[in-house]
Amino acid sequence: MCASQERHATVAATFTQRATKTNHPLASYLFRLMELKQSNLCLSADVSNARELLSLADAIGPSIVLLKTHYDLVAGWDYHPKTGTGARLGALARKHGFLIFEDRKFGDIGHTVQLQYTAGTARIIDWAHIVNINMIPGKAAVKALAEAAKHWRSRVNYEVNTSVTVGTPVSDLFNDNGDEDEEADTVGAMHPLPQSAQQHDSNTTTGRKGSIVSITTLTQSFEPVDSPRVSTTINEGDELVYAGIEEPPWERGLLILAQMSSAGNYFTPEYTQACQEAARDNKDFVIGFIAQGTLNTEPDDNFITMTPGVQLPPEGAEDEAIAGDGLGQQYNTPTKLVGDAGSDIIIVGRGILKAGAPRAEAERYRRRAWKAYLARTGQRS
Repeated sequence: MCASQERHATVAATFTQRATKTNHPLASYLFRLMELKQSNLCLSADVSNARELLSLADAIGPSIVLLKTHYDLVAGWDYHPKTGTGARLGALARKHGFLIFEDRKFGDIGHTVQLQYTAGTARIIDWAHIVNINMIPGKAAVKALAEAAKHWRSRVNYEVNTSVTVGTPVSDLFNDNGDEDEEADTVGAMHPLPQSAQQHDSNTTTGRKGSIVSITTLTQSFEPVDSPRVSTTINEGDELVYAGIEEPPWERGLLILAQMSSAGNYFTPEYTQACQEAARDNKDFVIGFIAQGTLNTEPDDNFITMTPGVQLPPEGAEDEAIAGDGLGQQYNTPTKLVGDAGSDIIIVGRGILKAGAPRAEAERYRRRAWKAYLARTGQRS
């Protein structure tokens, strides 16, 4: 960690403290969720089919605060907006308490990235709380995504509440022989009168049974909402909400890809600095960075840093550097990234997915990363 990072207040601050100092509702929610679950683990769910993805999210969900997806890798992805794969992931996210991060790495001109984000078959903005951008096109692309998210947010700011009431006026006037006046019933059904008029009609007609007409009243109101309501289109058994915290807010968040863990990448210091500047210019949308350590350097910075390229040595081994994968990926340990470099969330994929017991291995990563965070902030582990 460089000297400026050592001095920055966010390195030693707790997630609870940082939650109160951000104006971004989703960032605040994520900070509080991490403290509640005692987890700063993101699972990179790079699997090849939708059934496996949903099963993995359900199994590992209790250990994570973020699920990172690549929807275009998933065979059998159901694009239905209400009952498809994105909606089902949303139900699991509510159930287990995690956010969905679609690792789309937008990297085109502003108009194009807006359409990629909000339109097409995937409609990423509808189900992914967080996305990221490769800022090669320049700062304008960040602004374009921010505008798209703001427009989308304004459209979902209200929910429609529909109330239906059914009333049946009751009359105690009947014919002596109990027969209904068919003509009166037919007229009442075709042209229902106000209740008072119907009662008056039945009370002033001699020798006829009063018309029994159901009155249906439909009312609608628009209610402002800060977070999504639980969907009614998913099976009832999936409608659980993680205890201890409200549902995530409607606001969406962006991560800027500022640094990479792959060997020989072309991300220069000038590029990383431009990423920091773009984040500060769009604080109402950008929540942080994908980077190899904290990039908070200005006094008002409170961005979340998420770092991939994490792997643990076998159980019982010392916390030491791990060899790469032979394809350019370089690995490091949670202690070095969270404790030394100041990262907030570790992103782990193959280290968990290829383990003999993925659920247990996810818990091992969660415990190690959380221990590093507690040590960094001077809390008891």
